[in-house]
Amino acid sequence: MHLADLLIHVNETLRASDQASLEEELRKVEGVVAPRFSSETPHLLLVAYDPEETDSHNLLSRVKDSGYHAQLIGM
Repeated sequence: MHLADLLIHVNETLRASDQASLEEELRKVEGVVAPRFSSETPHLLLVAYDPEETDSHNLLSRVKDSGYHAQLIGM
């Protein structure tokens, strides 16, 4: 399995419970290994995923479909 990292900027300030819900939603996506927010950078969501199973646009769409404004950040 080859893993890639994706960084997503979420515009809204999320409570810890909202962050956990969004992380859980992304874990449901086939190929997502580890979505996580950092307490030091609460607007940034780092997602480790298998690019053979999903892609960055699908993951960004999942975040937006959850009701948030978000953008991909180049790494």
